[in-house]
Amino acid sequence: MGANVALDFPDEVVTHAYVRYAQLPGVDGPVALITLDNGHDHTRPNTFGPAGLRELLAAVDEIEAHTPAVAAVAVTGKPFIFCVGADLSFRSSITDPDAIRPAIEALGELGHQALRRVGEGRLNGRKVPTFALVNGAALGGGLELALHCDYRAFSAGIPVLALPEVFLGLVPGWGGTQLLPNLVGAEKAVRIAVENPLNTNRTLKGPQAAKLGLADILLEPADFLEEALGWVGRVLRGELDPATSRPAVERGAAWADALARGRALADAKLHGAAPAAYLALDLMALAETADRDAGYAAETAALADLSVTDELAASLYAFDLTQKRARKPVGGPDSKLARPVTKVGVVGAGLMAGQLALLFAQRLEVPVVLTDLDKARLDKGVTYVHGEIDNLLLRGRVSHDKANRLKALVTGSLTKDAFADADLVIEAVFEDLKVKQTVLAELEAVVRPDALLLTNTSALSVTEMASGLAHPERVAGLHFFNPVAVLPLVEVVRAARTDDASVATTLAVAKKLGKNAVLVKDAPAFVVNRLLTRFLGEVLGAIEAGTPVAEADAALDSLGLPMSPLTLLALVGPAVALHVAETLHEAWPDRFRSPAGLARVVSAGKTSIYTTGPDGTPVVDEEAAALARAGTGDGAGAGSGVAPSSAEVRENALAALAREIRLLLDEGVVAEAADVDLCMILGAGWPFHLGGITPYLDRTGISDPVTGARFAPPGVATVR
Repeated sequence: MGANVALDFPDEVVTHAYVRYAQLPGVDGPVALITLDNGHDHTRPNTFGPAGLRELLAAVDEIEAHTPAVAAVAVTGKPFIFCVGADLSFRSSITDPDAIRPAIEALGELGHQALRRVGEGRLNGRKVPTFALVNGAALGGGLELALHCDYRAFSAGIPVLALPEVFLGLVPGWGGTQLLPNLVGAEKAVRIAVENPLNTNRTLKGPQAAKLGLADILLEPADFLEEALGWVGRVLRGELDPATSRPAVERGAAWADALARGRALADAKLHGAAPAAYLALDLMALAETADRDAGYAAETAALADLSVTDELAASLYAFDLTQKRARKPVGGPDSKLARPVTKVGVVGAGLMAGQLALLFAQRLEVPVVLTDLDKARLDKGVTYVHGEIDNLLLRGRVSHDKANRLKALVTGSLTKDAFADADLVIEAVFEDLKVKQTVLAELEAVVRPDALLLTNTSALSVTEMASGLAHPERVAGLHFFNPVAVLPLVEVVRAARTDDASVATTLAVAKKLGKNAVLVKDAPAFVVNRLLTRFLGEVLGAIEAGTPVAEADAALDSLGLPMSPLTLLALVGPAVALHVAETLHEAWPDRFRSPAGLARVVSAGKTSIYTTGPDGTPVVDEEAAALARAGTGDGAGAGSGVAPSSAEVRENALAALAREIRLLLDEGVVAEAADVDLCMILGAGWPFHLGGITPYLDRTGISDPVTGARFAPPGVATVR
């Protein structure tokens, strides 16, 4: 077993377990209070590595030896943080593939031992009550520690609480799969441990978690610890028994139904592409009848199995990208070159322009002016922004005063003269090069010489857009993804003549907007849209060649993408997709097929290849499908006369992606393959278990034969 393995982790930031003793009124004996604290502020949360778990065990040993004997044990965290779980860098630090499984098995056993020692409260042969006083963020093993305790008090100010392991390719492995369903029932446990992670890692706030039954009491964050210890005293004095107010857990059919729903959800999201969700459900099935020893042993075995999967290796690589690389864009100039932005202009008043205006006002809290030639359209745009601010107020996201201030910041103007004192102006007009060139020329005539001019183009050349200007060096691209408020990526486009100050300012603004920026070279469709169009083109090409629509659309299901290619097409909008496809076909007709079928679909006014069936489920729109198929097979890769099978569609699409990524890197559009993966994760929502996309292409043996080399060395995002 893993217990005999030495767990060495020199780089661990150790979370210490400090013990102090509190004498509560009317309680016979002190309460031992363990405080978890790694010595850093809230920007470096508490995590558990081997040394931290050993400190937790040592803390209980100290408590056991204390005289007089303690009446109870309680555990809390440093300010704003309880504990956010295992230190994931421990797994990443193991470079020998053969050492991974025994090390993770040993860590699983140590975690169970430490958390049980705290939570079960067995001191010198007697049982004492245990309390988790959850004052802040609690994730993974942190929440599992709370679940091990007899009673739980939550702060209403907890900003994030979750069991995110399935999202990362793991399972809750320190008791979560066994304790959670037996506390709140299988239905809620499936929601917390499987459904939420599969829904882009959705988390809970303190009040939400309490409503689900995770807490026995919810206390306000002000004076939380004092109030929580007062509650502990009432429990110990017998004035209340929180366990009596917990609803009974439904077993039997209700338990089985909940797990069946979870499996159906996993199938719909993953199509079997990653094993963690299914293992978590198996463990929760076991939890209905298994004793703790058996359940915890099964958790450790599952962790050990998952630790040597390429899906976990890719997920940890992806996690590292989003936590580190995303925060400091590669290739950016000195941030000190960035100029201040105290007023923003937005050209256009459509939906995208309105979303941009709202974001700039919210995040920068500076005046934002929208312009449009049409007064009705302008009024509609400003009204949209004000309405969205009212929605934020209704949802409690902003105060009345803040809502009023934000609405006062957003105004409209029928002329661009309103931009005369703006530091930054972004255009969000119709995606036509000549239109955008005209807009930028008009802006240059009214803005200050040092004002930054940005375009939100999704595919057009920023260099060409700025070619007729007197000062093209101050023009850059800032490509947002729709919906703007949801997707975290922006592609910052450096055109041929963009200067460092303009790039630095754009990157600084992106950061203030709460976005993750990837710096890209000016090239048709940049990164995300270029790769998605290449990918989608193979699917549409197969349909044109005669592959049934549903078969072609399902060909990539085994990747576990967030949506099928044709669902993505409907979300983006066929007209938008057509514009990008035409731009890329014009640039590289040998690789990007003529989108003739898609053009017919758009001309017919179709917004999807699917329609809604009588029972409300999506079905193929046969008219749209016929339009997509009706071509002559023109364009790259078509014309063979033989409809590709589902397997061939998949093979062709992945090979096309690999070729395009290699070309994109050779052109210097981004610095490294890691930037491609970051773009696909944050801009297209591609899952962690793929590592974006290049780790998947490497591990499935596509990269090398198609492009002549892997995208990353073995062991970077794969086990071997």
